[in-house]
Amino acid sequence: MQNNTTFAKQVSLAQHEAMKSDPSMICMGLGIDDPKAIFGTTEGLSESFGCERVFDIPTAENAMTGVGIGAAIAGTRVLMTHQRVDFFLLALDQLVNNAAKWSYMFNGKMKVPLTIRLIIGRGWGQGPTHQQSLQSWFAHIPGLKVVVPSLTDNVGQLLYQSIMDDNPTIFLEHRWLHNQECKLENIMPFRQQGERTLELRSGKDVTVITNSYLSIEALKAADELAKVGISLNILEVNQLHDVNWEPIESSILRTGYCIVTDIGHASYSISSEIAFQVTRRCFSQLKAPPVRLALPNYPEPTSFALTKNYYITASKIIDSVTEILGVTQIERVLEVGIHDIPGDWFKGPF
Repeated sequence: MQNNTTFAKQVSLAQHEAMKSDPSMICMGLGIDDPKAIFGTTEGLSESFGCERVFDIPTAENAMTGVGIGAAIAGTRVLMTHQRVDFFLLALDQLVNNAAKWSYMFNGKMKVPLTIRLIIGRGWGQGPTHQQSLQSWFAHIPGLKVVVPSLTDNVGQLLYQSIMDDNPTIFLEHRWLHNQECKLENIMPFRQQGERTLELRSGKDVTVITNSYLSIEALKAADELAKVGISLNILEVNQLHDVNWEPIESSILRTGYCIVTDIGHASYSISSEIAFQVTRRCFSQLKAPPVRLALPNYPEPTSFALTKNYYITASKIIDSVTEILGVTQIERVLEVGIHDIPGDWFKGPF
């Protein structure tokens, strides 16, 4: 009997569960019924529910997103999958001016039960137009819900709850997470509402607020820092439209220090908003201003050499912790091997 499961498997199972829960629901996306099943995340869907409910779409992002929005407005629960957030930008008019506004314009009486899965993330020289992380764009739009999962433990729960929501939701999956494993016993029930701010690691010295792939880097940093007696309190903020600030305030009351990580660019970012809210809510408890760790304000390079120091890593988190605590620099031991894959175990998707 298999004791482990993967992030991709849980994404797939959540879709199966939602399709069973709502017999009228449809799944549509470019490559959704291909043999590789969008990195394994749609495995078995078309075989289980048939081509009328699970079907491929042409490379026409704006038009097909309009079809999905129209179907949702007409009463069909819709899950759309776009394999790259970069290509989905062609559909922003449909998303922003139709899906996000519809309920408001009809005084809350109209529903748009649409979830859009977007694949984000870096690696393998994909360059400026293939690996952008644009969650701050979506979170800026009133009427949109934005979910950014980190762990195999709760990704299925978050996706199932997003699909079953009657509001338009953007679900952003980092491609480096799809092969992430965890024990089946740790999986959170799909039908149970998940925590919006989840404690990933208990600690007393520095609060680290994170999400998506950087949760993994934060946990690596915590393991290294624990060897020298420094403990990080790591909090995952997975629902950007509705942050639960209470655990964050409680953590900063305990630590007095805060680092916010962001897979997007620094300017006008999610980390900017979180850092501001932390300062506003916890000003008297902070021993130092919050620190943001985000991408610089120029596009993602394609070059293997130029990407080496571009992204946020566990080592950069460690450097920030040692700097704000005023302790001796800790030797970097985490960046052995190829820097633009998460580990030697990683075989894709790229």
